[in-house]
Amino acid sequence: MPLFAVICRDRPGHLQTRMDNRPAHLDYLQTTAARVRMAGPLIEEGEMRGSLIVIEADDPAVARAWADLDPYKAAGLFDSVEVIEWKKVIG
Repeated sequence: MPLFAVICRDRPGHLQTRMDNRPAHLDYLQTTAARVRMAGPLIEEGEMRGSLIVIEADDPAVARAWADLDPYKAAGLFDSVEVIEWKKVIG
C-alpha cells in the first residue's frame, strides 16, 4: 500500500492551540494506528511548529481525507497541510 507524508505547518503564535488539542490529536493517531507508520512534531527554535506523519493509504484522496479529520485541523492550528506520496528507500 502506498505511503504518504502529511506535512502540517502551524499558524504562527498558535503553540497554545497545539498544546490544548494535543490529547485529542494523539488519541486520533492511536485510533488510526493501523494506518500510521510514523509521526512526530516539527521543531523550530526549540518549539513545536508543525507535524510530520507518514501514513498508509490507498490513494492521495484517502490520505487527504485522513488528514482532514485530525483534531488539530478542526481546532484551526494548521496554516498549511500538504499530502505527498512518499517512498521509503532506507530504514
